[in-house]
Amino acid sequence: MMRMNAEPRERIALTDWSAAAEELNASGCALTGPLLTEAECGDVASLYDQSERFRSTIDMERFRFGQGQYRYFRRPFPALVEELRQALYPRLLPVARDWAAKLGRPAPWPDTLDEWLEMCHAAGQEKPTPILLRYQGGDWNALHRDLYGDLVFPLQVVVGLDRPGTDYDGGEFMLVEQRPRAQSRGTVRLLPQGRGLIFTTRDRPVRSARGWSAAPVRHGVSTVRRGPRHTLGLVFHDAA
Repeated sequence: MMRMNAEPRERIALTDWSAAAEELNASGCALTGPLLTEAECGDVASLYDQSERFRSTIDMERFRFGQGQYRYFRRPFPALVEELRQALYPRLLPVARDWAAKLGRPAPWPDTLDEWLEMCHAAGQEKPTPILLRYQGGDWNALHRDLYGDLVFPLQVVVGLDRPGTDYDGGEFMLVEQRPRAQSRGTVRLLPQGRGLIFTTRDRPVRSARGWSAAPVRHGVSTVRRGPRHTLGLVFHDAA
């Protein structure tokens, strides 16, 4: 059981990371244990109306990304956002390196997030990418990938901030995987309040006749039938 007075870093440590890695290898996504309390979820969601916290606001319908709105945080990040990002990165790193080895790709990611972000900035990717998303009834998010530049961390995390079935209906998180020489496979997950869903940013290794192949994956959100639905998106590379 999660201790309500525990820090997010301590809660992250309670996730069964071996089981999460197995689930990521099997389907490209995996739920964490509880990361935020109900009160913390409310605190993060309430930041959406504090425009000074954000560097950019995206109207998805304007860009034909879907319908709804999201905002990119500016630095410095709220303490909870920064702590989650820093503590999750080293937990995801072993999977990232394993996938790179299977696909015969470089694994440029150093041991700490700060070192990796320094590499991103040196390559011209300096814009922060943590996102706060708000959906209302009728909103949705088209299938896409959050790449932002040449340097990409292969996993990211979305944290549910509202209660599915209580605060909102619909709005399921969707992954669509293009399998080698086969039809695409879809995966749909609900986001429990306070828990994170880890998923692949770009592609993942799948077994093939030649060993391992890269299966491209896109993600999105199904239509919200009733809102509001807030989520916190944690991408581990910055944007050009």
